[in-house]
Amino acid sequence: MIAARGLGRRFGDKRVLRGVDLDVADGAFAVVTGPNGSGKTTLLRLVAGLALPSEGELRVDVTRERIGLLAHDPLVYRELTALENLELYGRLYHVPERRERIGMLLERFGLWDARHERVAAYSRGMTQRLALCRVLLHDPQLLILDEPYTALDAQGAELLDAQLAELRGERTFLVSTHDPQRVRRLATSELSL
Repeated sequence: MIAARGLGRRFGDKRVLRGVDLDVADGAFAVVTGPNGSGKTTLLRLVAGLALPSEGELRVDVTRERIGLLAHDPLVYRELTALENLELYGRLYHVPERRERIGMLLERFGLWDARHERVAAYSRGMTQRLALCRVLLHDPQLLILDEPYTALDAQGAELLDAQLAELRGERTFLVSTHDPQRVRRLATSELSL
């Protein structure tokens, strides 16, 4: 599903990625690790189609509407409620049986009781849970998750663990993390930058 050869990215004179080779098969769970500034986020942005490589070749065999991206920014509207956010994204992605799917995700990630609250009133962890709902809403084939455990409490992390385990093998994953031990049991490959 993802193939990269000699992938590199520069920002002006600063080289962020150099010579990255990556192969992620359909249904695989690839983990990307490395210290801050090593290029993990840049690599994920390249694969998601949000940036272009400066060098090398990159092939991603899935259309952009079949990608679910969890970035550092949760990409939800703070002035809307959780329900309104997911309704908006559901319409954008033409999600069938949208209301049922939204309800299921809000329930699964422990946000059902707070569904009518504006996101501005949410804690950072609740916002991260909502972002995960947004990412999963349109049932993407490729999940690109940049530090998905950020701001999650123990319960939120366990909910995410269960969701990743449930989807493993059914979806393709590219996950960056500072805590590879947390997802290593799911991983089919690991790339250290």
